[in-house]
Parts: sequence; C-alpha cells; structure tokens
Amino acid sequence: MGDVISIRIPPEVKREMDRLRGEVNWSEEIRSFIKKRISEHKRRKALQELIAYIQTLPSAPGGTADKLVREDRDSR
Repeated sequence: MGDVISIRIPPEVKREMDRLRGEVNWSEEIRSFIKKRISEHKRRKALQELIAYIQTLPSAPGGTADKLVREDRDSR
C-alpha cells in the first residue's frame, strides 16, 4: 500500500469528476500524472546540470572544427 494525500478542488470540478466516475479511474489518472511530472522534473534538472557542466569546459581554439573536418576527409 502507499501513503494517502488529499487535495482541495472546486465543487464544480468534483461534480464533473463524479459524473465521469464510471468512465475514469481518477486515482490512477492522478497517480500517473504525478509520476509523469516527477519524471519530467528529473529530466529537466539533469539537462540543466549537463548544460552547467558544459559551460565550465574550455572552448576549442578557433579553426579547430575546420582542421578536424580536413583531417577526416584526408584520412579516407
């Protein structure tokens, strides 16, 4: 089993949820939404950390890309 959380929603939202009770499993919908948001947050945070790390790397000297492309073409 898991922990229980509670939220407050406007009465009109509750009425709409009640009308759809037989068609929608609200507990599963909410669990799924929360898991998705946690996953999105973790990905966003990992991306921010990666960008911060990349910004600490030294930049390549000018002309490096041209030099590497030439070397690759010449090696064939």
